[in-house]
Amino acid sequence: MSRPNAESNPDPWRYPVIVAQIPDTGLHRKLEASAAERQAMAELAGLREVLSAQADFDVVPRSGGRIEVTGRVRARIGQICVVTLDPIENEIEEEVDLVFAPESEVRRLADLIEEGRDGEEPPEVADPPEAIINGIIDLGRLATDAVFLAIDPYPRKPGTVFEAEVTAPDPEDHPFAVLKALQDKKKGQ
Repeated sequence: MSRPNAESNPDPWRYPVIVAQIPDTGLHRKLEASAAERQAMAELAGLREVLSAQADFDVVPRSGGRIEVTGRVRARIGQICVVTLDPIENEIEEEVDLVFAPESEVRRLADLIEEGRDGEEPPEVADPPEAIINGIIDLGRLATDAVFLAIDPYPRKPGTVFEAEVTAPDPEDHPFAVLKALQDKKKGQ
């Protein structure tokens, strides 16, 4: 998942989990973004503010070095209504269900999926897993991505409807109105 300006800005909300330290039974993590993390998220996403951001994740090891992350991300964000320009707040609640795998496994699966697309009819293949980078899964980045992907790019205040202003054309306001005025002036002489 990519986010706006991901290359130029560091991740605003970090919560790295070292894969080697995940117990066989898995682990549960509840995260809450600090005020500074929320401000950095708002700046990166172009929001007025991020009032709250929480995540609830279960991180469970699977076969082949894979890790499954499931849970829910919730946030309250401040935006500007595109119609009235009033400040508004929106709730975000997103389910997360992702599989992470070692980078080599991700590349191998991506190649297999690409090979399958060369045939006449592409088989139903799930997206390749996300890569485990340097033995770490960053739950904060995962939560940030979920929030950013759920942001309404055109937020509206509840009950607000955009109505284009329609005015009846003035019969005297047409391309030849100047010529008509000159002709009328000439007749009056």
